[in-house]
Amino acid sequence: MNPPDSSRVKIVARIGVAQLIGYGGTYYLPAILAAPIGRDLGLSPNWTFAGLSIALIVSGFIGPAVGRYVDQGGGRRALVASNFAFALGLALLGLANGLPLMISGWLLMGLGCGLGYYETAFAALTRLYGVSARRLISGVTLIAGFTSTVSWPLMAWLESHYGWRATCFFWVAANLLIALPLNLMLPTPAPELAREKGVGEVSDAPMALDPVAEKRAMTAIALMFTATAVVSSGLSAIMPNLLAHFGVSQTNAILASALIGPAQVVGRLAEMGWLTRYHPLVAARLATLFLPIGTAAFALGGAAFAIPFTMLYGLGNGILTIARGSLPLAIFGPAGYGQRVGILAAPSRMASALAPVAVGMLFDASATTGLFAMVACNLIGFAALFIISTRARD
Repeated sequence: MNPPDSSRVKIVARIGVAQLIGYGGTYYLPAILAAPIGRDLGLSPNWTFAGLSIALIVSGFIGPAVGRYVDQGGGRRALVASNFAFALGLALLGLANGLPLMISGWLLMGLGCGLGYYETAFAALTRLYGVSARRLISGVTLIAGFTSTVSWPLMAWLESHYGWRATCFFWVAANLLIALPLNLMLPTPAPELAREKGVGEVSDAPMALDPVAEKRAMTAIALMFTATAVVSSGLSAIMPNLLAHFGVSQTNAILASALIGPAQVVGRLAEMGWLTRYHPLVAARLATLFLPIGTAAFALGGAAFAIPFTMLYGLGNGILTIARGSLPLAIFGPAGYGQRVGILAAPSRMASALAPVAVGMLFDASATTGLFAMVACNLIGFAALFIISTRARD
C-alpha cells in the first residue's frame, strides 16, 4: 500500500532538497571554484573541470549496478551512501594540496554521483509508486531545478568571504546534516509495486515489448539521451560566449543566459501540468524541437532574439530532464526500472563528461557550424523517438 498523498509531497520535498545539495556540491561546483582552486594549487582551472568529467565517467560505469540494487529495494541505502561519498570526496578536495588528492576527491564524488544522482532518485520513487511515479519525478526535478539559482550565488559569497576550502566543507556539512537525514527518512518499499494512476494523468501503462522491440526501444532512448546530453552539457558551458559571438552585447548575453534556469523550471511545471495528459514520448519529442525552433528564430532575427533562443533551449532542457525518468517508466514499466535507467544513463553521462571540451573546440573552429551541430543532435534525438510507438503492443 502506498503512503497517502501528503506523505508523497513530503517524500518529493525530501528527495528534491537532497538532490539540490548533491548536484550543488558537485556538478555546479567547478563554475565557481575552479579559478580559486587553480590559483591556490598552482594548477589550471581546467583540472577542476576535468575532475568533474572523471566523476561523471565513474558514475556512468557504476550506474547499472546501482540500478539493480535499487530494484531490489536498496534505494534509500544508495541515496544515504551517496551523501557519505559526497562528503568524503568534498573533504578530500577541501584538504587538497595538489593534483593527486584533488583527483581522489573527485573519484569519490563520482561514486556519490552514481549512487545519488537523478537516476537513483527516480528508481527509488518508481520502486515505491510504480507507474504512477511520473508526477513525483517531475516534482523532484522542479525542486532540484533551482540548484544553480541557489548554489552559485551561495558559493560565490562563501568563497569571497571564507575561501574555496571552507566552501567545500560547507557542502560536506550540507550533505551530512541536511541531505543525509532527509534520505534516511525515506520509506522502505513494499515487496509489490504500486500501479495506480494519478488523478488527471493519462495512463502510462508500459507497452508489452518482445525482445527485439525492447532492444530497439532501449537503443532509441539511449541515443536520444546521449544526443541531448551533448547539447545540454556543451551549450551550458559556453552560452554567454556563444551569444557574444553572434553580436549580442555582454550584458544581454549574461541576461539571456541567466534565463535558462527559470525556463527549465517553466518546462518542468508544464510537464507536471498539461503535459501529463500525453504520453511521455509526446513530451520528449516536443522538447527536442525547442532548440531547433529557437535557433531558427535566432538565425533569422539576430541578437534581438537571444532571449527567446535561450528560453526555448531551457524549456526543452527542463522537460528532457523529467523524460530521463518518465520515459523509461512509461515504455518498460517499473519492473527492472533501476537497472534500465542505469544502462540508459551511462552513455549520456560519458557524453556530458566530454561534451564541454569537444563542443568548445567545435565552436572555436566555427561558431555557426557548432550551433547547427547542436541542432542536429537534437534532431537526431527527435528522430530516434519515432522508432518507438506510443501505442501499446499486444
